[in-house]
Amino acid sequence: MYDVHSHFIPHEVLDWLKTNSTIDAVWEQRVPDKEPFLTVGGKWSFELKRAFYDLDIYLADQSANGIQHTLVSPVPQLFLYEVEPEVTKQLAAIYNEALACVVASHRTHLSALATLPLNDPDAACHELEKAMTRGLKGAIVGPGVSDIPLSDERFAELWSVADRLGAIVFIHPLLNTDKRIQRLMMPNLIGVPWETTISALDLILGGILDRYPNMRVLLAHGGGFLPYQLGRLNKGYEVWPQIKARLNDEPASYMRRFWYDSVLWSAEALQLLCSVAGKERVLPGSDYPFDLQAWPPIECDEGAVRNLLGLTHA
Repeated sequence: MYDVHSHFIPHEVLDWLKTNSTIDAVWEQRVPDKEPFLTVGGKWSFELKRAFYDLDIYLADQSANGIQHTLVSPVPQLFLYEVEPEVTKQLAAIYNEALACVVASHRTHLSALATLPLNDPDAACHELEKAMTRGLKGAIVGPGVSDIPLSDERFAELWSVADRLGAIVFIHPLLNTDKRIQRLMMPNLIGVPWETTISALDLILGGILDRYPNMRVLLAHGGGFLPYQLGRLNKGYEVWPQIKARLNDEPASYMRRFWYDSVLWSAEALQLLCSVAGKERVLPGSDYPFDLQAWPPIECDEGAVRNLLGLTHA
């Protein structure tokens, strides 16, 4: 069994957070029988379970659940796109180097993705190249920076580098900030998959998948709402020339160019995703160790995982 969606925070990153006065990082003991909650930038609190940073616990959980190999990602709370680029660059370098060291010591069981300073696209290009030289498989990125989508021309060189290197680019959403849903966990419940939906369609309509065919885009949480609305997208392509002119084929064909994790918690939703994207594009994922985790991940096409990660072992 494999897992392509899992998160880890090396000790070097937590030490940096505790000593860096430019980052608003707050630890709070909110519930007596739980670990402290970490809030970064006053936005997205989460319980900092020991599995996030204790590698022994992390690896033991993988082993106990029959997981042979895990693709590890930085946590989205630490993308830090909204702070000064120099600070973001510093954390990205520390995070990526620490993950490279972890992977180097556990190559049989772990691969990893980098985090990039998207608020400085030139630095993001440099960090991606450096991280992949150190053995990482690509990068996890948010759906854009502030209101700037990933299809914006300022990210063109980053896509070019990812394409040249054959990088995995894992699109992981951030919390939606629509004022109508800032209650009852709705920014996470529906806002997170909505952000993935927006970003994925932006990559299609923005021509990114056509211009950069060699990089591999992995979408979190089963692609958000995109698979469910494929009929509407195809109909728009059929009736609106301004949509048809931007694409080389109907939207349905682009569904089979992404990869998807299986974090859906619904057999019916997973079946729909496999039917529109192809089961070879749907990979086992868990979002471990966050609260909304699909743990352990379901079994999917293991050959597809090995191909995506370049693994040679069974």
